[in-house]
Amino acid sequence: MPDFTDLTPLSPWRDLRVTEADRSALDPVLGATMLVQMHLIRAFEEKVLDLAAQGLVHGPAHSAIGQEAGAVGSALAMKPGDEVNGSHRAHHQFLARAMVHIAPGGIDPQAAFGADLRALARRTLAEIMGLAEGFCHGRGGSMHLRWKEAGNLGTNAIVGGGVPMAAGAAWAHRHAGTDNVVYTYFGDGATNIGSVLETMNIAAAWKLPVCFFIENNRYAVSTHIDEVTAEPRLSARGAAFGIPALRVDGMDALAVYLACEEANRIMRSGRGPVVIEADVYRYFHQNGALPGSAFGYRSKAEEAAWRSRDPLEAMARTLAERQLLGEDAAAALRARCVALMEETAGSLIEEVDGRRRVVPALWPDETFRDFGIRGDLSEFAGQRFAEQETFTGRLAEARFVDTVADVMTRRMEQDPRIVVLGEDVHRLKGGTNGATRGLAGLFPDRVLGTPISENAFTGLAAGMAADGRVRPVIEFMYPDFMWVAADQVFNQIGKARHMFGGDSDMPLVLRTKVAMGTGYGSQHSMDPAGLFATAPGWRIVAPSTPFDYVGLMNAALLCRDPVLVIEHVDLYASRGAAPADDFDYFIPLGKAKVVRPGTRATVLTYLAMVAKTAAVVEEMGLDVEIVDLRSLDRAGIDWDTIEASVKKTGNVLIVEQGVSGTSYGGWLADEIQRRLFDWLDQPVQRVHGAEASPSISRVLEAAACARPQDIEAGLRAVMAAQGRPLAAG
Repeated sequence: MPDFTDLTPLSPWRDLRVTEADRSALDPVLGATMLVQMHLIRAFEEKVLDLAAQGLVHGPAHSAIGQEAGAVGSALAMKPGDEVNGSHRAHHQFLARAMVHIAPGGIDPQAAFGADLRALARRTLAEIMGLAEGFCHGRGGSMHLRWKEAGNLGTNAIVGGGVPMAAGAAWAHRHAGTDNVVYTYFGDGATNIGSVLETMNIAAAWKLPVCFFIENNRYAVSTHIDEVTAEPRLSARGAAFGIPALRVDGMDALAVYLACEEANRIMRSGRGPVVIEADVYRYFHQNGALPGSAFGYRSKAEEAAWRSRDPLEAMARTLAERQLLGEDAAAALRARCVALMEETAGSLIEEVDGRRRVVPALWPDETFRDFGIRGDLSEFAGQRFAEQETFTGRLAEARFVDTVADVMTRRMEQDPRIVVLGEDVHRLKGGTNGATRGLAGLFPDRVLGTPISENAFTGLAAGMAADGRVRPVIEFMYPDFMWVAADQVFNQIGKARHMFGGDSDMPLVLRTKVAMGTGYGSQHSMDPAGLFATAPGWRIVAPSTPFDYVGLMNAALLCRDPVLVIEHVDLYASRGAAPADDFDYFIPLGKAKVVRPGTRATVLTYLAMVAKTAAVVEEMGLDVEIVDLRSLDRAGIDWDTIEASVKKTGNVLIVEQGVSGTSYGGWLADEIQRRLFDWLDQPVQRVHGAEASPSISRVLEAAACARPQDIEAGLRAVMAAQGRPLAAG
């Protein structure tokens, strides 16, 4: 028989219990503030459920009644500059952090509520009701609450979706030299989400000051925790990643406060993240005002047992035993909180013909619908723009991929906010293709080689960008990997500005390469342009020359929106004119370029297909105009250039290399035909790859991608439809 030796986890896993000495030492102002905050949150949540039952809250009403102590105890342990984010059930955490912001010295339980508290209640309720004066102007509702000035980074409807972003904010705090910390709140269901576990790993490896605060209420909607995990003590997750973990009674605000003080001590000392598991209980169902027993997944006895431990009553008893607040004063506090919420709700609704409704003037105007999907690009005012033909600096022939590294070197020298992260970007002499050559040596603290965790490190970058002090540049080794990070790419980064009201920047660059023709097969060969063009919020650029790459990358790094920069392996080894020493010019986002004039047809294309199309056109001797689109997102299509060309030629051919299913040209052709129907002599024609993704076989891969012979066939079809058939070649 072999010998077995028990292994010891790298970090402690402890249960925290409050002693009588701790209760005796409770600061009177702190204890009173805990009770006030919990009563205000309870009354607020009850009013939300009341309004929802009347049909006055559009969408879900995920209350946290019963879970107030976890939010209040943790928020009161924070200091100015600390930040939080949370999940879909986060009214209590949002309010608790906001109350600490507006009343840092505490709240007197017997004093009248001040104007700041009243405004907080009104703006938060207005947001949940979808009204214009809400924190996100009604766009966020119950699940997307953001007030950055108060330390609220934004709550999230995707289970676990905000956790990576919290770690990104924590990285920004540490990089800035502060000792601020970030709390990310999530429930038992999220502890089995991949992005959460990936983020725990990165946070531990990089020693980020982020607290993974688990509200273990035992139910993900109606599924009990015992049904989905063999280890229901969820703080055990910390041991797997070397993270110190604390388990605490989440119905006791003082216990949570003491646990968070310990967590903050660890995080502020530079020792990295902490896991806190707070055992809590939501009194009601996932959504609405009925208990879980009404749906058959909980017993009334279980609910009664937890209600007997109510956190508000427990704190009131502690204060009474300490002779700090009497029973009558606690009852009066409760009445004033309920009255405040009655007054707040009453200011937002009215009764007409016996029916209650939202005051019509409080709704956002319909013209606000699309505002803030992207920024207004005002950051480009006064910048120097250039095209290769008018460039006054010195040009020299250079490899495309060397220019990629050169412009990033220049930008990182000039802008200390820029951070590069991705797999192997710090190794292999510049990543797998040399695009980050030399950067790790020059900027070792700003070139971050990541684990193979696209969802987590993309979300980290999103948190860095939202912080405002960092300009992250993510590298996806292959664009197909975006599917692994799809939540962060599309649900989080792309939607953030609009979802949170239209005025929260997301300055982030995502670099990736199209690798068709390299033999890497179906899962490494896609062109992402078509998918990103259908997703709100993203800008897309696709440079086809070294000169254009410099100007477009500079624009991407200046832009306050997320920008996808698409590269192509066929271009990396190509050579072309590039700036020799002036890397500081811009090419405007949304500006196409006519690279070859003509009168018989307009060819719209991008990336490596620009040069391939030009070669075919020259060989065929056609009078065809070629337009390099350069900017591919909906807001970036240069309709002035396209319209001028189409009005001249009357015929359009869109050329792209990728497969038909995720084609970029499909939506572009539809839009052209809607806009320019009267100027077209024939329907828009298209050249694209096959239905199947490229596969490993050299022959089958070539057949799946658009090739020069496909471009030639497309041009012949366009000319034939004009009554100008070409002789067989």
